[in-house]
Amino acid sequence: MLLASNRLFLEDDAQPWETVGDGVRRKVLTYDSQLMLVRVEFEAGSIGAPHYHVHTQMTHIVSGRFNVTIDGVMRVLQAGDTFHAPSNVVHGVVCVEEGVLLDAFSPMREDFV
Repeated sequence: MLLASNRLFLEDDAQPWETVGDGVRRKVLTYDSQLMLVRVEFEAGSIGAPHYHVHTQMTHIVSGRFNVTIDGVMRVLQAGDTFHAPSNVVHGVVCVEEGVLLDAFSPMREDFV
């Protein structure tokens, strides 16, 4: 993967997509040691399985509609909405209507590069 952390400006087509599940692909947009920005595209019906990690995650729903579950509480969120998944709290999504999420992680996800 291109070392996005060494660049101040990044063109979208310079970053590769990675398939991470049925109907789910992601692209690391940029990062440094403290912060990472990731675009994730979902087909309708695809799932971001419940999981947790040490990183704080904040997600903006760019498009589509998602059932978002955080710590056992589910909400239906759509384009323009956001959610916060604190460190080590179980969270996941089900894509109801094809969409895009923009994830910010702190610190950066070393497992994504």
